[in-house]
Amino acid sequence: MPAPTAIELLWGTQQRPKRGPKPALSLERIVAEAIALADAEGLANLSMQRLAERLGFTKMSLYRYVPGKAELVALMLDAALGAPPAMAAAGAMSAEEPWRGQLGSWCETLYQRFREHPWSLEVSVGVRPIGPNEMGWMESALGALAGTGLTNAERLDTIVLLTGHARSLVQQVRVMDDEAFEKQIAGQFADLVAAAAERYPESAAAFAEEGAAAGGEGALKFGIGRVLDGLAVLIARRR
Repeated sequence: MPAPTAIELLWGTQQRPKRGPKPALSLERIVAEAIALADAEGLANLSMQRLAERLGFTKMSLYRYVPGKAELVALMLDAALGAPPAMAAAGAMSAEEPWRGQLGSWCETLYQRFREHPWSLEVSVGVRPIGPNEMGWMESALGALAGTGLTNAERLDTIVLLTGHARSLVQQVRVMDDEAFEKQIAGQFADLVAAAAERYPESAAAFAEEGAAAGGEGALKFGIGRVLDGLAVLIARRR
């Protein structure tokens, strides 16, 4: 029997034995342990051999469930992304048009998933197999914009914009996950800017303002708001 492809593994279309003793391993356990390893040590340190050692099995045992690292990474990404946020609940809490609250929650949740699993940034680009969870993220965002008058291409482009915003901020803040280190660097930078205020007056004034250095969360919400503001203008024109 040929080894299952990434698509077959992601969508559960490969044939599995229906009888016999319950296997000691499972694909779900392998993927969960692989995610834990990548979260802790980075994707570069993930290998089938190291994963097998963590699970207490031989490397050959893993190949009964997943044919290689490429297929494993595809499964890891879909599991790490998980399900998208409940869009109906997000919209119901907003006094604005539902799609604004829904897409805001969508982008903020995606940002958090990327932050929890930084390795997902490097494997979620390019032509690759797409799993059911990732397809669910696309479906929910497209559904939030249904009935707005935007074309299908414009709705897809909106997803690209919001995803790019979340990705870029995670890439900027991922080195600042150590809170103590972040405060130390921020303090040193503030002192540097203040001391060089005559040379960089606009920068000094900007960073002196309260809340100016709010970090990734502040920039995330600001960027989402501006993207959705522009979208609202386009939607109003169509109507």
